[in-house]
Amino acid sequence: MKKLWIVLIAMGVAACQPGEEAAAPAVALEETPATPASAGLLADVLAAMPEEFKQRYAHRHPQETLEFFGIEPGMTVVEALPGSGWYTRVLLPYLGPEGRLIGANYAMDMWPNFAFANEAFMESQRNWARDFPAVAEEWRGANGATVTAFNFGAMPGELAGTADAVLFVRMLHNLARFESEGGFLTEAMADAYNVLKPGGILGVVQHQARDEMSDEFADGSRGYLKRAFVLAAAAAAGFEFVAESDINANPADQPGEDEVVWRLPPSLAGTEENSEARVAMMAIGESHRMTLKFRKPE
Repeated sequence: MKKLWIVLIAMGVAACQPGEEAAAPAVALEETPATPASAGLLADVLAAMPEEFKQRYAHRHPQETLEFFGIEPGMTVVEALPGSGWYTRVLLPYLGPEGRLIGANYAMDMWPNFAFANEAFMESQRNWARDFPAVAEEWRGANGATVTAFNFGAMPGELAGTADAVLFVRMLHNLARFESEGGFLTEAMADAYNVLKPGGILGVVQHQARDEMSDEFADGSRGYLKRAFVLAAAAAAGFEFVAESDINANPADQPGEDEVVWRLPPSLAGTEENSEARVAMMAIGESHRMTLKFRKPE
């Protein structure tokens, strides 16, 4: 297993606002985490997935990632932007019949900012909180977790303080990209904080820009964010930074200022099949990602 770094953050990080540089970690201690008793169950769930699903394991490291965030059977977990359900299909059988999965979609008034959001798409999104549990029902099997859903900015009050963990996997960039259009990043972070129990975990996996790259490159529009930006956004919402891991790091991903994350697998945007450019992108693999763990204070 790759190194796990437990980080004690300097007091200055908590005072940062999104967009400001966060202070460097005060202390970094190497630690080998204990293997949870549920590791075998998670391994069995992953082994039962279809082969095309398993092709992403080498890049997404689902077992190591969920263990790093401390996800266990029986928990209530909020999965932000579940999309086509890649992690959903793992979480439902893993959380089990005592668990609960809550899907959380982007705010309805954020979607029109996307160029592809035509009227047909918007109509599908209007009913997403109702439709997602029905779709997920097909994935939960006989002993899967129960499923509910909401949109950021419209979280039902009864969900406050009910979740053990919130997962933000490869979705923060769009929130940051459109923050100036409606405060969507601030809103989603606030919902994540409010839905968690005291001591609950926020787990973030996000395409990571190099520190020396411009803020214009790392504004989310190209898919990448800087680590300091994510730290500051979480701190502004009230979260404590707990730990980081290089589980999902990929140093081969070295984008230029004019490149986007979607040039890489699985999207491979802008390259033709069997072209030299596509072969080069496949050789890089999926993006370089930060994996950060935060906690709502007790």
